[in-house]
Amino acid sequence: MAYQDLREFIRALEKNGELKRVAIEVDPALEITEFADRAVKQGGPALLFERPKGSAFPVLINSFASMRKMEIALEVGSVDEIAARIVEFLEMRMPEGIIGKLKMLPKLAEMGAFFPRIVSKGPCQEVVKKDNFSLFDLPVLKCWPDDGGRFITLPMVFSKNPDTGKRNCGMYRMQVFDERTCGMHWQTHKQGAEHYRRTGRQGRTRMEIAVAIGADPATMYSAILPLPPDLDEMMISGFLRQSPVEMVKCQTVDIEVPAHAEFILEGYVELGELRTEGPFGDHTGFYSLADQYPVFHVTCVTHRKDPIYVTTIVGPPPMEDYYMGKAIERIFLPLMRLQLPEVRDIAMPPEGVFHNLILVSMRKSYPGHARKVMHSIWGTGQAMFSKVIVVVDEDVDVQNYSEVAWKALNNIDPQRDIEFVLGPVDSLDHASRLANYGSKMGIDATRKWPGEGFTRPWPDVIEMSPEVKRRVDGLWKTAGL
Repeated sequence: MAYQDLREFIRALEKNGELKRVAIEVDPALEITEFADRAVKQGGPALLFERPKGSAFPVLINSFASMRKMEIALEVGSVDEIAARIVEFLEMRMPEGIIGKLKMLPKLAEMGAFFPRIVSKGPCQEVVKKDNFSLFDLPVLKCWPDDGGRFITLPMVFSKNPDTGKRNCGMYRMQVFDERTCGMHWQTHKQGAEHYRRTGRQGRTRMEIAVAIGADPATMYSAILPLPPDLDEMMISGFLRQSPVEMVKCQTVDIEVPAHAEFILEGYVELGELRTEGPFGDHTGFYSLADQYPVFHVTCVTHRKDPIYVTTIVGPPPMEDYYMGKAIERIFLPLMRLQLPEVRDIAMPPEGVFHNLILVSMRKSYPGHARKVMHSIWGTGQAMFSKVIVVVDEDVDVQNYSEVAWKALNNIDPQRDIEFVLGPVDSLDHASRLANYGSKMGIDATRKWPGEGFTRPWPDVIEMSPEVKRRVDGLWKTAGL
């Protein structure tokens, strides 16, 4: 059964020995960060702070901070199971004949179960505050010493495409400015920013927003997925949890939110109103600089009777976000292979912080094939931000970073095999020549063919014969080694 809400997820973490309750008072300003950072670096459990200083609401952090926690969150033995389900649906074809079609009905019914379901009321509105509320009542973290303030770091930000009315849910950090306003850090490439621009082009001066904090894990996770525009994240959540997400209409804005969320912030963004947001200790391991971003005005707060505030931190890797990204890597590989069937596997090492390095193994079929793969990746959704792409042959295990470095460094002639391109880069790339625009590098570390100008023999990798290995297996034990 899918988790109905955050509480069921917490109970599952605790049952599996993946949650530690912290009963002592801990300050959301810096101290919770230090606890969480130590825990994730040591492979520790999720942390539930029951007495955060200055707030009545408990704080959950590190709930996704290992592959085991990701498996518990998505209710699978391995995230590869989700990839297999994606493949099954991608390969689904309507069979011939009435009997074949009847056999397909259960699968088609399952597809229908993905779509969110509107309900008239939900626990997220057990308490409604249209007056006498303050964002400072929430135990919002100040994550790192030089941060510009306290940041809501795991919000599900709901907006609507003003042209189509379709819903989007993204995860954009929000700096709390005062009791009623926050920054809305949607970078220029994100769908929230696109909705903002389209609202302005329509001549409107205000854009309604709703922010959910805390929900079942699949719904929270869906907000970070690199989905195509206008594909409803709540439908994808339904696919992940194999049960529809219940949605309820907000009290003061025309937006639906997860009915079982912990907190809902309702309000609006005024077109053209910007305020300095940041600095912020970011997932790159560096502080992102202060910049101008829209201001979110909160007009209503609703929450459960005893809500739990869920949050995360980012910083020097690996952090919780690395494991969330690793699951994306495995889940979305089948979709990449649908477009690029020659790709065997991909890996995004933690040191690459998602957009700085992608390792790709491929089945090479013709000269220049590796470069075709590089440019295809740069032309695909958020993969366009990939600063460095290293392409190796299919016999290289890209999950083994040592093997990739060894074979790639041996296989390349730098002038021949490295190319540079210009294009959009991640807004958090502090090294780019301009904000949001810079260079990217592709490295063809595959074996070179005569058609690529390499006419000498390509050497074989040194490897002991299997027969000798079998003989020494026995001798090794006899020698007491």
